Amino acid sequence: MGDSCENSNRVKLRDGRFLAYRESGVPKEEAKYKIILVHGFGSSKDMNFSASKELIQELGVYLLFSSRSGYGDSDANTKRSLKSEVDDIAELADHLEIGPKFYLIGISMGSYPTWGCLKHIPHRQLSGVAFVAPVVNYRWPSLPKKLIKKDYRRGIIRWCLRISRFAPGLLHWWVVQKVIPSNSSVLESNPVYFNSHDVEVLKRTTGFPMLTKDKLRERNVFDTLRDDFMACFGQWDFEPADLNITQESSVHIWHGKEDKVVPFQLQRCILQKQPLINYHEIPQGGHLIVHYDGTCDAILRSLLLGEEHKMYKPVLQLNV
Repeated sequence: MGDSCENSNRVKLRDGRFLAYRESGVPKEEAKYKIILVHGFGSSKDMNFSASKELIQELGVYLLFSSRSGYGDSDANTKRSLKSEVDDIAELADHLEIGPKFYLIGISMGSYPTWGCLKHIPHRQLSGVAFVAPVVNYRWPSLPKKLIKKDYRRGIIRWCLRISRFAPGLLHWWVVQKVIPSNSSVLESNPVYFNSHDVEVLKRTTGFPMLTKDKLRERNVFDTLRDDFMACFGQWDFEPADLNITQESSVHIWHGKEDKVVPFQLQRCILQKQPLINYHEIPQGGHLIVHYDGTCDAILRSLLLGEEHKMYKPVLQLNV
């Protein structure tokens, strides 16, 4: 499901499952900064985080990538939830002795476990957190009804949640037979999700290999994606507005102003409730900003060094 499995390192969790992981950057024992990256929908530990090798060496950064439950060479969790995702990250950090303090970077749908870590992992362990093109749960009470009422994405998510819960077999058939016209990715085949810069990214990357018709025919692949989707967009026991975020928390959101998956206005709604979040907006960025040249370097410099780029700091009007 995306991993280079023959070379996978794995740790055994308390419940007997195994999580696959990959290490990159400087050796852990020599690192000044330790970062766990949380991948998004249809990805794995082999995701690309294209920070320059020179910057990683200069700053002394150790990077830990893990395939979340059911992805790649990691065992599935039939009881997946937001809390179980957090527990997996905490256990992984303990097994590999990442502590006592580390950073988190959540990519796209990997943002929901990352929000969960802000809620459930003690702040004394987290040096800082960055969200890159994070998804938004339309059930969060703080989102203005007038903003989300006519958002077609909200309707699609509600429909998929309902079918996923009550008729997963039907959804599986419908996705394989009707949504994907060929062996191309469901996302790549529908340009409504991407702006022109995203399309250029897809021309030079592998895109979304787990979301092809061949992969989705495999029921275990489909079930992993469905369970992840339901945990992300289902009912949470909190929302970002409830968190105690201070200046010391060092929480960053990076988002593209042309993101067609998650409108930038929804990220600005989060800022209304949490004004101490450091918000960075890429003017012509779409949903795949993590793959843009220079973005990962900018993320590391901002998260680790506190450096700001004026071009990514919009003048915000909080009455979005």
